[in-house]
Amino acid sequence: MAGELIVKRDGHAGWIVFSNVAKHNAVSLDMWRALPAAVRALDDDRNVRLIVVAGDGDKAFISGADISEFTSQRGDEVARDEYNAAVDVGYRTLAATLTPTLAAIRGICFGGGIGLALACDLRLASDDSRFCLPAARLGLGYSYAGIRRLVDVVGPAYAAEIMATARTFTAGEALQMRLVNRVVPAASLDALVAETIGQVAANAPLTVRAAMKAIDEGLKPSPERDLAAVQAMVDACFASDDYKEGRRAFMEKRKPDFRGR
Repeated sequence: MAGELIVKRDGHAGWIVFSNVAKHNAVSLDMWRALPAAVRALDDDRNVRLIVVAGDGDKAFISGADISEFTSQRGDEVARDEYNAAVDVGYRTLAATLTPTLAAIRGICFGGGIGLALACDLRLASDDSRFCLPAARLGLGYSYAGIRRLVDVVGPAYAAEIMATARTFTAGEALQMRLVNRVVPAASLDALVAETIGQVAANAPLTVRAAMKAIDEGLKPSPERDLAAVQAMVDACFASDDYKEGRRAFMEKRKPDFRGR
Protein backbone atom coordinates (compact mmCIF):
# COMPACT_ATOMS: atom_id res chain seq x y z
CA MET A 1 0.00 0.00 0.00
CA ALA A 2 1.28 3.46 -0.94
CA GLY A 3 0.17 5.08 2.29
CA GLU A 4 -2.91 7.10 3.18
CA LEU A 5 -4.12 10.24 4.85
CA ILE A 6 -6.01 9.63 8.06
CA VAL A 7 -8.47 12.46 8.75
CA LYS A 8 -10.17 12.57 12.12
CA ARG A 9 -11.84 14.96 14.54
CA ASP A 10 -11.28 14.98 18.28
CA GLY A 11 -13.18 17.69 20.12
CA HIS A 12 -12.19 21.03 18.61
CA ALA A 13 -9.13 19.54 16.86
CA GLY A 14 -9.05 18.20 13.34
CA TRP A 15 -6.19 15.84 12.54
CA ILE A 16 -4.49 15.03 9.24
CA VAL A 17 -2.13 12.11 9.81
CA PHE A 18 0.28 11.05 7.06
CA SER A 19 0.43 7.27 7.33
CA ASN A 20 3.11 5.37 5.42
CA VAL A 21 5.06 3.92 8.33
CA ALA A 22 7.20 1.51 6.30
CA LYS A 23 8.65 4.51 4.42
CA HIS A 24 8.78 6.92 7.36
CA ASN A 25 5.53 8.51 6.18
CA ALA A 26 6.81 9.39 2.71
CA VAL A 27 4.07 11.13 0.74
CA SER A 28 2.75 9.33 -2.32
CA LEU A 29 1.11 11.10 -5.25
CA ASP A 30 -2.26 9.78 -4.10
CA MET A 31 -1.66 11.35 -0.69
CA TRP A 32 -0.72 14.70 -2.25
CA ARG A 33 -3.91 14.56 -4.30
CA ALA A 34 -6.04 13.73 -1.26
CA LEU A 35 -4.59 16.51 0.89
CA PRO A 36 -6.55 19.55 -0.42
CA ALA A 37 -9.96 17.94 0.13
CA ALA A 38 -8.94 16.81 3.62
CA VAL A 39 -7.76 20.31 4.52
CA ARG A 40 -10.86 22.01 3.12
CA ALA A 41 -13.21 19.65 4.95
CA LEU A 42 -11.62 20.52 8.29
CA ASP A 43 -11.32 24.23 7.49
CA ASP A 44 -15.03 24.36 6.64
CA ASP A 45 -16.00 22.63 9.90
CA ARG A 46 -16.73 25.42 12.36
CA ASN A 47 -16.38 23.01 15.28
CA VAL A 48 -12.71 22.55 14.34
CA ARG A 49 -10.60 25.32 15.82
CA LEU A 50 -7.15 23.90 15.15
CA ILE A 51 -5.90 21.56 12.41
CA VAL A 52 -3.03 19.32 13.48
CA VAL A 53 -0.74 17.77 10.86
CA ALA A 54 1.21 14.76 12.13
CA GLY A 55 2.97 11.60 11.02
CA ASP A 56 1.92 8.09 11.93
CA GLY A 57 4.02 6.35 14.60
CA ASP A 58 6.90 7.71 16.63
CA LYS A 59 9.78 7.52 14.14
CA ALA A 60 8.91 10.19 11.61
CA PHE A 61 6.80 13.24 10.94
CA ILE A 62 7.15 13.06 7.14
CA SER A 63 10.28 11.93 5.31
CA GLY A 64 9.39 13.79 2.11
CA ALA A 65 7.91 12.74 -1.19
CA ASP A 66 7.99 9.02 -2.02
CA ILE A 67 11.12 8.93 -4.18
CA SER A 68 10.30 5.40 -5.38
CA GLU A 69 7.49 6.98 -7.44
CA PHE A 70 9.71 9.49 -9.22
CA THR A 71 10.53 7.29 -12.22
CA SER A 72 6.89 6.41 -12.87
CA GLN A 73 5.25 9.65 -11.72
CA ARG A 74 7.89 12.23 -12.68
CA GLY A 75 9.66 10.43 -15.49
CA ASP A 76 8.71 12.82 -18.30
CA GLU A 77 7.78 16.48 -18.59
CA VAL A 78 4.01 15.97 -18.59
CA ALA A 79 4.07 13.61 -15.60
CA ARG A 80 6.49 15.90 -13.75
CA ASP A 81 4.25 18.93 -14.29
CA GLU A 82 1.18 17.01 -13.06
CA TYR A 83 3.06 15.77 -9.99
CA ASN A 84 4.44 19.21 -9.16
CA ALA A 85 0.98 20.74 -9.57
CA ALA A 86 -0.50 18.26 -7.09
CA VAL A 87 2.24 19.09 -4.57
CA ASP A 88 1.78 22.83 -5.06
CA VAL A 89 -1.99 22.65 -4.58
CA GLY A 90 -1.46 20.64 -1.40
CA TYR A 91 0.92 23.21 0.04
CA ARG A 92 -1.20 26.19 -0.99
CA THR A 93 -4.42 24.74 0.38
CA LEU A 94 -2.80 24.03 3.74
CA ALA A 95 -1.20 27.48 3.87
CA ALA A 96 -4.47 29.25 2.98
CA THR A 97 -6.67 27.95 5.80
CA LEU A 98 -8.30 30.42 8.13
CA THR A 99 -8.38 27.73 10.79
CA PRO A 100 -4.92 27.81 12.39
CA THR A 101 -2.72 24.83 11.60
CA LEU A 102 -0.10 23.08 13.72
CA ALA A 103 2.65 20.69 12.61
CA ALA A 104 3.42 18.16 15.37
CA ILE A 105 6.94 17.10 14.40
CA ARG A 106 8.49 13.96 15.79
CA GLY A 107 11.57 12.24 14.38
CA ILE A 108 12.38 12.58 10.67
CA CYS A 109 11.23 15.78 8.95
CA PHE A 110 12.83 15.80 5.52
CA GLY A 111 12.06 17.33 2.13
CA GLY A 112 8.33 17.66 1.67
CA GLY A 113 7.94 17.19 5.41
CA ILE A 114 9.64 20.54 5.94
CA GLY A 115 7.51 21.96 3.13
CA LEU A 116 4.32 20.81 4.83
CA ALA A 117 5.53 22.09 8.21
CA LEU A 118 6.28 25.49 6.64
CA ALA A 119 2.74 25.61 5.25
CA CYS A 120 1.42 25.37 8.84
CA ASP A 121 1.06 28.34 11.17
CA LEU A 122 2.67 26.69 14.21
CA ARG A 123 5.41 24.08 14.44
CA LEU A 124 6.11 22.09 17.61
CA ALA A 125 8.91 19.54 17.66
CA SER A 126 10.32 16.80 19.83
CA ASP A 127 13.98 17.07 20.75
CA ASP A 128 14.81 13.96 18.73
CA SER A 129 13.55 15.49 15.49
CA ARG A 130 15.89 15.79 12.52
CA PHE A 131 15.48 18.16 9.59
CA CYS A 132 16.84 18.18 6.04
CA LEU A 133 15.97 19.62 2.64
CA PRO A 134 17.94 17.27 0.33
CA ALA A 135 16.90 18.75 -3.03
CA ALA A 136 20.51 19.60 -3.93
CA ARG A 137 21.52 15.97 -3.35
CA LEU A 138 18.76 14.75 -5.68
CA GLY A 139 19.23 17.27 -8.48
CA LEU A 140 15.63 18.43 -8.42
CA GLY A 141 14.49 22.03 -8.65
CA TYR A 142 12.72 23.66 -5.72
CA SER A 143 9.87 26.00 -6.62
CA TYR A 144 9.89 29.72 -5.90
CA ALA A 145 6.80 29.32 -3.72
CA GLY A 146 8.57 26.69 -1.61
CA ILE A 147 11.71 28.80 -1.24
CA ARG A 148 9.56 31.84 -0.43
CA ARG A 149 7.82 30.02 2.43
CA LEU A 150 11.22 28.96 3.79
CA VAL A 151 12.64 32.50 3.57
CA ASP A 152 9.52 33.97 5.19
CA VAL A 153 10.04 31.71 8.22
CA VAL A 154 13.82 31.45 8.71
CA GLY A 155 15.17 34.40 6.69
CA PRO A 156 17.45 34.39 3.63
CA ALA A 157 20.71 33.46 5.37
CA TYR A 158 19.39 30.30 7.01
CA ALA A 159 17.39 29.45 3.88
CA ALA A 160 20.60 29.61 1.85
CA GLU A 161 22.40 27.35 4.33
CA ILE A 162 19.56 24.82 4.43
CA MET A 163 19.29 24.60 0.63
CA ALA A 164 22.95 24.86 -0.37
CA THR A 165 24.40 22.44 2.19
CA ALA A 166 21.46 20.00 2.17
CA ARG A 167 22.73 18.90 5.58
CA THR A 168 20.72 17.35 8.39
CA PHE A 169 20.25 19.58 11.40
CA THR A 170 18.89 19.06 14.89
CA ALA A 171 15.76 20.24 16.65
CA GLY A 172 17.90 22.68 18.63
CA GLU A 173 19.23 24.19 15.40
CA ALA A 174 15.69 24.33 14.00
CA LEU A 175 14.64 26.31 17.06
CA GLN A 176 17.59 28.68 16.65
CA MET A 177 16.61 29.20 12.99
CA ARG A 178 13.00 29.81 14.10
CA LEU A 179 11.88 26.99 11.85
CA VAL A 180 9.96 25.65 14.86
CA ASN A 181 8.18 27.52 17.63
CA ARG A 182 9.09 25.21 20.49
CA VAL A 183 11.10 22.05 21.19
CA VAL A 184 10.28 19.68 24.05
CA PRO A 185 11.44 16.21 25.12
CA ALA A 186 9.90 13.51 22.92
CA ALA A 187 7.83 12.21 25.84
CA SER A 188 6.27 15.67 26.28
CA LEU A 189 5.28 16.43 22.68
CA ASP A 190 1.79 14.93 22.88
CA ALA A 191 1.08 16.88 26.05
CA LEU A 192 2.28 20.12 24.46
CA VAL A 193 0.12 19.54 21.39
CA ALA A 194 -2.89 18.83 23.63
CA GLU A 195 -2.18 21.97 25.66
CA THR A 196 -1.96 24.07 22.50
CA ILE A 197 -5.22 22.63 21.19
CA GLY A 198 -6.88 23.59 24.47
CA GLN A 199 -5.46 27.10 24.40
CA VAL A 200 -6.61 27.77 20.84
CA ALA A 201 -10.02 26.12 21.35
CA ALA A 202 -10.71 28.29 24.39
CA ASN A 203 -10.33 31.49 22.38
CA ALA A 204 -12.83 33.30 20.18
CA PRO A 205 -12.62 31.54 16.79
CA LEU A 206 -13.71 34.60 14.80
CA THR A 207 -10.86 36.59 16.33
CA VAL A 208 -8.35 33.84 15.60
CA ARG A 209 -9.52 33.45 12.00
CA ALA A 210 -9.35 37.21 11.44
CA ALA A 211 -5.80 37.21 12.75
CA MET A 212 -4.83 34.30 10.47
CA LYS A 213 -6.27 36.21 7.52
CA ALA A 214 -4.31 39.35 8.42
CA ILE A 215 -1.09 37.35 8.77
CA ASP A 216 -1.63 35.64 5.41
CA GLU A 217 -2.35 38.92 3.65
CA GLY A 218 0.68 40.54 5.26
CA LEU A 219 2.94 37.93 3.66
CA LYS A 220 1.72 38.84 0.18
CA PRO A 221 3.23 41.64 -1.94
CA SER A 222 1.50 44.90 -1.10
CA PRO A 223 -0.52 45.20 -4.35
CA GLU A 224 -2.01 41.72 -3.79
CA ARG A 225 -3.21 42.26 -0.23
CA ASP A 226 -6.96 42.15 0.34
CA LEU A 227 -7.13 44.51 3.29
CA ALA A 228 -10.86 45.02 2.81
CA ALA A 229 -11.42 41.33 3.51
CA VAL A 230 -9.30 41.59 6.64
CA GLN A 231 -11.27 44.61 7.86
CA ALA A 232 -14.56 42.85 7.16
CA MET A 233 -13.48 39.95 9.38
CA VAL A 234 -12.39 42.37 12.10
CA ASP A 235 -15.75 44.15 11.90
CA ALA A 236 -17.51 40.79 12.16
CA CYS A 237 -15.69 40.15 15.44
CA PHE A 238 -17.06 43.34 16.97
CA ALA A 239 -20.56 42.51 15.74
CA SER A 240 -20.50 38.96 17.08
CA ASP A 241 -22.18 37.31 20.04
CA ASP A 242 -18.71 36.16 21.07
CA TYR A 243 -17.62 39.77 21.59
CA LYS A 244 -20.60 40.28 23.92
CA GLU A 245 -19.78 37.01 25.69
CA GLY A 246 -16.12 38.01 26.10
CA ARG A 247 -17.09 41.28 27.77
CA ARG A 248 -19.63 39.60 30.04
CA ALA A 249 -17.18 36.89 31.05
CA PHE A 250 -14.53 39.50 31.87
CA MET A 251 -16.90 41.47 34.09
CA GLU A 252 -18.18 38.29 35.76
CA LYS A 253 -14.63 36.98 36.26
CA ARG A 254 -15.27 33.66 34.53
CA LYS A 255 -14.04 31.84 31.46
CA PRO A 256 -15.89 32.82 28.30
CA ASP A 257 -17.86 30.27 26.31
CA PHE A 258 -17.21 31.21 22.70
CA ARG A 259 -19.44 29.75 19.99
CA GLY A 260 -17.92 31.23 16.85
CA ARG A 261 -20.83 33.49 16.02
